[in-house]
Amino acid sequence: MTPSTDDRQDMSAEEFEELVRKAPRNIRNRLEFLNGRLCVKHGPIEAEDFEELAQRAPETVTLELINGKLKVKPVPDGDHGEIILWLLRQCMQQRPELNLYPEQGLVVPTYRAGRAKPDGALAPIGNFAGQGEWANSAGVLMLVEVTSHDSDTDRRDRVEKRAAYAAAGVPVYLLIDRDTDTLTVHSDPRNGTYQQHPTYKYGDTVTLSAPVNVTLATEKLKDYTR
Repeated sequence: MTPSTDDRQDMSAEEFEELVRKAPRNIRNRLEFLNGRLCVKHGPIEAEDFEELAQRAPETVTLELINGKLKVKPVPDGDHGEIILWLLRQCMQQRPELNLYPEQGLVVPTYRAGRAKPDGALAPIGNFAGQGEWANSAGVLMLVEVTSHDSDTDRRDRVEKRAAYAAAGVPVYLLIDRDTDTLTVHSDPRNGTYQQHPTYKYGDTVTLSAPVNVTLATEKLKDYTR
C-alpha cells in the first residue's frame, strides 16, 4: 500500500533512523521516510501505539497524533520561544491564578483519538497535577499555537488543530500567525466548530474572550517578525 501523503512532515534522516530503531516492533515496519518526510503505511495509527512510539522518540523529535494522523512538530526557534514568554507574562500578570503551560501533552479526541502538544495551555494552577504525559483537556481555558516556518503549518495549525480543539470543547484557541503577523482568537466552540474567529494585526489591542478575560497589548510582537 502506498503511504498517505497526509501523514508527512519534515524530519532528518538521522532522526528517522533513530525513531525506527526505538519504535515498538508492531509499528516499526509501518514507518517510511520519503523525500525527507515521515510516512505511515496501512492507515491511521492507533492512540495506544502512538503513545508508546512518542515515549521512545528521539529528544529532537516531538510527535503528535491529530485525527489519527502522525505528525512531527517542528523544533521552535528563538522568536517562537520569545512569543510564548511574552504571552505567558501578560496572562499571569492579569490572571495570577492561572498558568500558561508550554508543550503540555493533551488528549484531544475527535473522529479518532488525538494526542497533541500545543505551544501553550492556559489553565488554573495545579490543573495537571497527578496526570500523566497525556492529560485531559478538561479545565483548559485556552490553547495556543504559534506558527512555524515550515510547509505543514497551514494544515496543522490553521485547520487540523483548530478543528480538534473545537471538538474537544476548549473555550478559546489563540493562533499567532507569523506568516501574516496576525492573531486570530477562536472562541465559542459549538458542534465541533469555533463560531467566533476575529483576526487582529500585530500592534492591535486583542481581547481574549471569557473565560480567559485577558487583554493583550501586541506591539511587542513586531520585534519578532522576519
